[in-house]
Amino acid sequence: MTLLDTAPIKRPTGMSAFIVVWLGQIVSILASSMSHFGLTIWMYQQTGSAMAMGLMQVFFITPFLLLSPIAGVMVDRYNRKLMMMVSDLAAIVATGGIFILFATGRLEFWHLYVSSALNGVGNTFQWPAYSAAISTMVSKAQYGRANGLMSLMEAGPGVLAPLLAGAALPIIGLTGILSIDVLTFFFAIGALLIVHVPQPARTAEGEEGRGSMVREAAYGFRYIFQRPSLLGLQLVFFFGNLFSGIGYTVLAPMVLARTASNSVVFGLVESAGAIGGVAGGIAMSAWGGFKRRSHGVIVGWLLASIAFSMVGIGRGVSFWLPAMFLSALFSPLINTSNQALWQAKVAPDVQGRVFSARRLIAWFTNPISPIIAGSLADFVLEPAMRSESGLASLFGWLVGIGPGAGMGLLMVICGIGGVLVAGVSAFVPAVRNADTLLPDHDQAAPAARSA
Repeated sequence: MTLLDTAPIKRPTGMSAFIVVWLGQIVSILASSMSHFGLTIWMYQQTGSAMAMGLMQVFFITPFLLLSPIAGVMVDRYNRKLMMMVSDLAAIVATGGIFILFATGRLEFWHLYVSSALNGVGNTFQWPAYSAAISTMVSKAQYGRANGLMSLMEAGPGVLAPLLAGAALPIIGLTGILSIDVLTFFFAIGALLIVHVPQPARTAEGEEGRGSMVREAAYGFRYIFQRPSLLGLQLVFFFGNLFSGIGYTVLAPMVLARTASNSVVFGLVESAGAIGGVAGGIAMSAWGGFKRRSHGVIVGWLLASIAFSMVGIGRGVSFWLPAMFLSALFSPLINTSNQALWQAKVAPDVQGRVFSARRLIAWFTNPISPIIAGSLADFVLEPAMRSESGLASLFGWLVGIGPGAGMGLLMVICGIGGVLVAGVSAFVPAVRNADTLLPDHDQAAPAARSA
């Protein structure tokens, strides 16, 4: 026990504690989503470049990839509640800096890259800490529902954020939105302070991975590579994220290019995706997902990718809204199924290291996806699709001709890539049968101790 978990009052535990933390985070993420919406429009107005906007993701994800193995070790070694707070503390500094610069009229677009990098450092600790904490806070039977709520937390604020940001910008401006964002981080930290987050019991797997910082950091990768089913699942996300990362990089500039920078339309498209994510999160919270979690991953990738390709084909709100809704609807099925499988199969006291390694593998392509997307959009596809000759003569019937058509074509290609990833994984036994090939951690641990 540490000072973070000792107090004269009785702290909420179990699912009640999880709900308290969840509420603190959803309020904070709502405010951050409003800030992101406003800053996305500001960035596009400043640069008009898909590459410049995509670089924000590069600066966010690069620190994550560099520091992820070390963060995983720290999550397993130290108090998980403290590790969960690191992201909020980093966000306070990053968003507070942007607020001061914008309020004083000194904000430049490259400042957002620095802010994204700092937020990336915080997120490096947040995700493995929160994921691992769920394993000790709630029962295994509640994993699917708890992760459904986590998916709802990721998607839910996106429903209201564009609408609230659009309504608030003329009244309080971007300065007011950023100030609210900073204040809500303290609310999220306060929610963490009042709950009890149990530390995991030690297992044979945990003892096997003990050692120096470098050895423990490498253990997460060894753990995955020694288990073909876990490695196979990560390759699904590796290639799936490559295509979705490229596609989502050009979503905002595609909509803005086709609507003459209409922020209302952009907000509606963002909200449609968020509503789909909320609907999917609610469904997963109530349902819990397929009995075989790996089937949820495969089916989810297939359906989400088909719908995403339809977003690229669309040329207006009437097509974009249902396509975005459907694409986002199936995302919680993918992530919740995958998360619940890993939480059930990996011993809690090594989940920090294993989950950090897992996300590094899955996100390894993220720094290059925006660069690929921006380069193809700005220098190849957009110029080629603005006249009725060449590439436009082949695909103009599908995505149209003019501003945004090249980026729409790129989204269609990425959707087809996601369908291929899902199709191939369905024929790989190690992935398709991961639930039965891997023992649950509470079944494997006693056998390991008696060996």
